[in-house]
Amino acid sequence: MEDIFDPKCLTMSVLASPSMANFSGVVHGGELMKLLDQVAYACATRYCGCGVVTIGVDGMVFKNPIPIGSLIIFLASVNYVGSSSCEVGIKVISEDIKNRFVTHCVSSYFTMVAIDKGKKVQIPPLNPTTEIEKKRFEEAKKRKEFRSQ
Repeated sequence: MEDIFDPKCLTMSVLASPSMANFSGVVHGGELMKLLDQVAYACATRYCGCGVVTIGVDGMVFKNPIPIGSLIIFLASVNYVGSSSCEVGIKVISEDIKNRFVTHCVSSYFTMVAIDKGKKVQIPPLNPTTEIEKKRFEEAKKRKEFRSQ
């Protein structure tokens, strides 16, 4: 398990309530996107030490619906850092808390830019050390190169 005090990682949870439901009785995609943006903001701000704004979202794939009453778990990490921007990867898991069953529901990648007083600011470099951090870094680097084309 990743260290909960690691500034490049963040775990958040929220209970899927009826106010989040669409007409099919599952969490509305727009509600989930709003929560994902908040998680990306919290993760990037924690790492950067200043406010951030979202400038892009890559690869949001809705794999499975999230039933109302489920615990929605967001696993976020800073995968790549440029001079003033970073990529935050987020995996969303739905937990049926009554039956103790988990389902991978969504994965997404947010690009966030560090801002202070309306200007872009430099953020600390990312030094991946574990194999998973190195893998995430390389994959994020490829996504960045693809977006540049």
